[in-house]
Order: sequence, then structure tokens, then C-alpha cells
Amino acid sequence: MFSKSHYDHLRSKWIDQRTLLQANLKEKHPELFDHIKRSVKHAVVGTVGGLMLLMAPTPSSPTMQKTDAQVQQFVQKVDNRVFLMNDLYHELPDSVSALSPFQESVIVQTLSRHFHLDVAAQLQGIRLNRTYGYIGQEQHLARYPGDGMDTHFDGNASESAKYASTGMAPGLGAWGYFAPSQSAMTQKDVDREKYYIAVQTFLSPGYNEHVAEYNKFYKYHKMLVVNPQNGKAMVVVIGDAGPGSGTGKQLGGSPEVMKYLERVDGAQKGPVLYFFIDDPGDTIPLGPVDPVE
Repeated sequence: MFSKSHYDHLRSKWIDQRTLLQANLKEKHPELFDHIKRSVKHAVVGTVGGLMLLMAPTPSSPTMQKTDAQVQQFVQKVDNRVFLMNDLYHELPDSVSALSPFQESVIVQTLSRHFHLDVAAQLQGIRLNRTYGYIGQEQHLARYPGDGMDTHFDGNASESAKYASTGMAPGLGAWGYFAPSQSAMTQKDVDREKYYIAVQTFLSPGYNEHVAEYNKFYKYHKMLVVNPQNGKAMVVVIGDAGPGSGTGKQLGGSPEVMKYLERVDGAQKGPVLYFFIDDPGDTIPLGPVDPVE
């Protein structure tokens, strides 16, 4: 965990940086882009590790010049992640453990405010055993009968190069195939497998007394997963049950989820927050989501 003084210093640095950016952009100084790159690296690299803010092509590159609006939007996004990280740091326990009802309530309000989503620890009287725990690496799941690593990326060589090494799980997800056949597969099916997590549905309070009801609720239910150490978040679905209670992990993520959250390291696991999203109209898209406050 990072120290309180470290976070306070980082927050102060970014407030100063945004003020400076807004003033200088109006004057359109060409040298501003290099200044932003240097100051961003100085303020963040080495303090929050995985949050490498220069994730877009270098603004000064001749082939990728950035407009003032694009640079300002980029810095705003980084600001929002840093402020989210700071808020979560002050609200999370020192160790990765079950949250108290009060902590859950405060964090639900924090995430709802930062992401403008209706998140909850409990819906329809159903809740998981944890909302803060260790996520571990999962494999790809077969989307339809006959789906394998040679078909899984639908001819996208770039995606295959990034994620094929994880391999395919030997069994199906908790709900079986995502589509009955390759021809029947929709973009929603593709996204559900790509952005799935496995959660310990079987450890939910009351699960054994209401197996059918709980499984119906959990099937592809949307959740918000947040890495509190870099501010990255994703809207995902529950696509599988697990991991086992003896693994030391409370949930698992698809290769795409793990890579985006930057939870792919030597340990192949790390702490995340995970809360239900109330989206009865199924209007919230799956995939990466940025804080907007």
C-alpha cells in the first residue's frame, strides 16, 4: 500500500499540472507537449507503477501530433484516475480482506460517483461473499461447439498475438457455451467471453438454499471491477464460477481483463474491487471504463 502523504503529494501535483496545462494550452506553445510528457513521468512513474500515463503514441511524434483538446482530454483522464486512487486508498483496509458493511457503503458511493454507474454490493437480496479480493488469471472459454485457439480470435492476428498464449480452458464456463454455433454467435456473445470474470457464486450467503434462483441471477450479470492501485476499471460479466476457496484468490479474470487491469505479473494475481452493476435495460457496454469525475 502507498503512504497517505505519498497520495496527497501526488494529488497536489496533478492539480497543479492541470491548472498549468489549461493556461498554457490557450497560448498554444509547441514546447508544451514535451513539458507535459516530462512532468507526467516525474509525478507518476515509480509511485504507482502500472499507471504508465503515456499509453497513447508520443504527442511529439511527427506522425501522431495531438491537438490541444486531445492532450487536455488525456490529462483529464489521468487526473480522474489519480483522484479515484486517492479516494479508494483512504477507504480500503490495510490488508486485502472482507469489507465491513460501512466500508462497502462508502466505496459503493465512491464508485457510483466516479463512474456514474449504479453499483451495489447486494441486489435482489443476493450478494457475493466478498467485494474486495484477489483476482487471478483465467483461460479463454469456448464460445460455441468447436471453438478452439485457431478460431477464437476470428482471424484477428493482433489479438491472437496478445492473448493466445494463455490457452483454452479444458472445460466450459458455468453457463455452458456462449452461443449454440459459430454462425449464431453475436457481438454480445463475443464480448461476454472476452470480458468475463469468475466469482465464487457457491460461497454466496444462502446459495445452497436457492441454487436455481441464484444461478439465474448470476448468469452474465454485469459487474464493475476496479484495480485500486492504478485506477483502471472494466465493466464485465460473470461468465464462470470459481476459483476454489483454497486457492487464496476470490475471483478470476479473462486474459483480456487481467491485461487491461495490469494484474498480469509474476504472481498472476492482485487485489481488485468488484461490485454488481444494476443495468436492467442492458444498456451499459462491456469493456474498459474510465472515471468521469
